[in-house]
Amino acid sequence: MLNNFQTDWLGKWAKYTPDKFFLREYNRNIEWSYSDFNLRTNALALYLRDELNVEPGERIAIYSRNRAEYVMLFLACIKIGAILVPLNFRLTPRELDILLKDADPEVVFYEDEYEPQTKQLDAAKTVKYLLSVNALTGFLTDPVTPFEFVPPGLFTEEDVVMILYTAGTTGLSKGVMITNKMLFWNAVNTGLRLDLHSSDHTQSYAPFFHTGGWNVLFTPFLLHGASHTLLQSFDAEVILRLMESEKTTLLFGVPTMLQMMSDLEYFKKADLSSVRYAIVGGAPMPIPLINIWHEKGISIRQGYGLTEVGPNCFSLHQNDAIRKKGSIGFPNFYFETKIVNESGSECNADEVGELWLRSPVVTPGYWRKPKETAEAISDGFFHTGDLVKQDSEGFVYVVDRKKNMFISGGENVYPAEIEKFLYTHPAVKEAAVIGVSDERWGEVGKAYIVLNEGEILTAETALDFCRGSLAKYKIPKYFAFVKEIPKTDAGKINKIKLLDLHKITQ
Repeated sequence: MLNNFQTDWLGKWAKYTPDKFFLREYNRNIEWSYSDFNLRTNALALYLRDELNVEPGERIAIYSRNRAEYVMLFLACIKIGAILVPLNFRLTPRELDILLKDADPEVVFYEDEYEPQTKQLDAAKTVKYLLSVNALTGFLTDPVTPFEFVPPGLFTEEDVVMILYTAGTTGLSKGVMITNKMLFWNAVNTGLRLDLHSSDHTQSYAPFFHTGGWNVLFTPFLLHGASHTLLQSFDAEVILRLMESEKTTLLFGVPTMLQMMSDLEYFKKADLSSVRYAIVGGAPMPIPLINIWHEKGISIRQGYGLTEVGPNCFSLHQNDAIRKKGSIGFPNFYFETKIVNESGSECNADEVGELWLRSPVVTPGYWRKPKETAEAISDGFFHTGDLVKQDSEGFVYVVDRKKNMFISGGENVYPAEIEKFLYTHPAVKEAAVIGVSDERWGEVGKAYIVLNEGEILTAETALDFCRGSLAKYKIPKYFAFVKEIPKTDAGKINKIKLLDLHKITQ
């Protein structure tokens, strides 16, 4: 079992390398050493415990873009046994209300930019403390007198430290419970496969409501005593120039991001010789784009993961990026894998089946959803819902997404959620959403709609209906109005035929 001294990685590095650079926030150009940030985080931990009366196991939600207060709040939660609930700032108030009611936090911090939306949340009206993120800023910037921080108790590896919301296959959000054990073993797996060490440095810009923001590089870097520059969002040219000036050693991004960076004129002359390789996830990276980065001297490491498991589950070594194009490589060190067919038997080579994963990084389940947890995990194996195959050399390839999910700009999009919303329009009789190829975002939504008799709806009015109620990345790019939607013999919508129809009509 892990105890306080093992879960508090920040506190450990504050003792080992107190003066080493830990974090810089780009927007405000402020930086902290490990010891300085640890002292300030300890002060925040006492404020949460003694002033806001947060008890172990209670939730603290935050509705904000990436900023240093976010990092400090998470690490303070670990110190006092509280659970951080990051909220997706891209969601509408209607969507956020669902998450807040489910998480039932004692405290909600919101960025001032989102105060109008926060005031619309019914769930926020009943929390004990509704505070601006600015209430945390003083802990980052004001003088703090050194003091001895005494942890309030012993915390185990099984304690939940974060709830990350991910849409389910039914379109309803589910809170994935992230534990100390998951963070530790994910960091170990990542360090072994990526050869991490304390001299590594990277830019952190993936949103913190996403597992990629915390667990692809941030928490593994923290375990290894490495450093970050934190940005509020992705800016291709800013990051490219920072990579050069800060001597970045590893880069993480989705293919769209790397495409945007390579499209810049500055990319041609930027000195990126310090970068060992780029870790790419979220979608397969096109071979021409891999070649562009290889010509720049930067190898590409494609991987695979999901919020419920890791997320660093598979990794394709950069030496195989071209030879095994499209593969996610091999599972990381501490993983057991199964590829299971519909009859429940394990698949042979090149046979397609569902990927199951068992590891210390598998979530204990979904927050307050025992039924969904039992359906997703059996005998410790998490059923990913992804259809894969394995070649004769053991390399794994993702073939399809079992539940019709598609990925747009690195964000998971679940058609069922969009379809459910479209049905609330009085003119809509039937609706079906599929993911279709898009040069910029990888995939975008296309909605097929059957109207009620006598009703009129255009693509423009359908788009307006979605705006404000669905996050931008969920809104279909295309709307097609048809007389009927193809069905299977069982009467279910046949999305394979819809994909064929799209190919014919595009």
